[in-house]
Amino acid sequence: MPETEKAGDGRRRGRFLTFEGGEGAGKSTQVARLADRLRQYGVTVVTTREPGGSPGAEALRHVLLSGAAETLGPDAEAILFAAARADHVDRLIRPAVAAGQWVICDRFIDSTRVYQGVTGAVPPRLIAALEAVSVGEILPDLTLLLDIPAAEGLGRASARRGMLTADRFEKDGIDLHERRRDGFLALARAEPNRFAVIDAAQDVETVAEAVWYAVRKRLRV
Repeated sequence: MPETEKAGDGRRRGRFLTFEGGEGAGKSTQVARLADRLRQYGVTVVTTREPGGSPGAEALRHVLLSGAAETLGPDAEAILFAAARADHVDRLIRPAVAAGQWVICDRFIDSTRVYQGVTGAVPPRLIAALEAVSVGEILPDLTLLLDIPAAEGLGRASARRGMLTADRFEKDGIDLHERRRDGFLALARAEPNRFAVIDAAQDVETVAEAVWYAVRKRLRV
């Protein structure tokens, strides 16, 4: 069984894990695999995603990923992401962790820091202010960064998408995606105690084993 911490009222506190990385890194696949593995150990797991994960956030998901908010500029786009995140945290993440559940989220604050901050040029002060309002004290216990060269990730994303239209971020050029990869790696170097960097260019099973090793080592499963 995993070790847990006690919340202020004496109940066992859950854990909050996030997956980050560029397009086509395999985040959704690894979220599902990790959740299944934890459930084998008797852990109650909630899987979720951003943007989305709660009624209000899901309502904003289409606006953000369709590109409808792009014309408003990066600052406004970051504010919309923060609004979706605030609803997500309040309605799903915070209550689940407080109840002793493990929450695994496909993208969280680091995606905003990279997509809107690094490549969108939103000022760090605004990013920090939006995090303070939308997230508060709810920060990931562990962030698993699935790292993959941008060209390979985009190739996977294209194959997965088939004839469907690329979303707001997938359609960007390769140079922008490489800058995002560099941005994620810079965040991981700045916070090594929170991040575990996984080579996502490997096959699915190998990546899953690397993820499991990092979770066991960091969170003492």
